[in-house]
Amino acid sequence: MLFVFFTLLSCTKKKKIFPLRKEQMMKSGEMIRSVCLGKTKVAEELVNGLRESKFADVKELKCYVNCVMEMMQTMKKGKLNYDASVKQIDTIMPDELAGPMRAALDICRTVADGIKNNCDAAYVLLQCLSKNNPKFIFP
Repeated sequence: MLFVFFTLLSCTKKKKIFPLRKEQMMKSGEMIRSVCLGKTKVAEELVNGLRESKFADVKELKCYVNCVMEMMQTMKKGKLNYDASVKQIDTIMPDELAGPMRAALDICRTVADGIKNNCDAAYVLLQCLSKNNPKFIFP
């Protein structure tokens, strides 16, 4: 869940200081989801499909993904903010989700390199994360 995998402090060995429970993480994601749904005017059914790794080729859906990733500060102007993403994974995500997300992020780190459209870049990254993470979740 690419989404709240972004922002806080970590201890020396990247141990969680105040790990959020999955439910709390999802609640935070709902706030971001609401903002980005309003911004992009994408059909909610398409957004819901992302949770099941259903990726429709729709511009508004791609821009929704970009909005979410930018709000989470994992992407900026179509570029992955890898260090911030790892830090947030390690501090916010529950252990059972953090490991698979970190592994997928490492695999997908450069998948969007060279893609000029920010929405397309975010979408390609999300598709890669979904494909490579058995515990994929997204707001």
